[in-house]
Amino acid sequence: MSSTTAPTTAPQGTHHYVLTLDLPGRMATTWTGTLTPGTADTRHDLYVLLRQHVTAELPEYARANVVFFALEPNQL
Repeated sequence: MSSTTAPTTAPQGTHHYVLTLDLPGRMATTWTGTLTPGTADTRHDLYVLLRQHVTAELPEYARANVVFFALEPNQL
């Protein structure tokens, strides 16, 4: 008889992000901050989360161009 166990996933720790969105000919804005992803979150998950957060507050940015996105562990 064999048994299976779920893999142990270590916490990812706090990450720093920078997201710059541009509405051509109108405005560009940069958001920065920190967040702590869940153990199963991916870079794409956090990108989508940040875009949703921005567009919830500023719906006009839903169609904005991404000029810059960075997400890195918040450590030196």
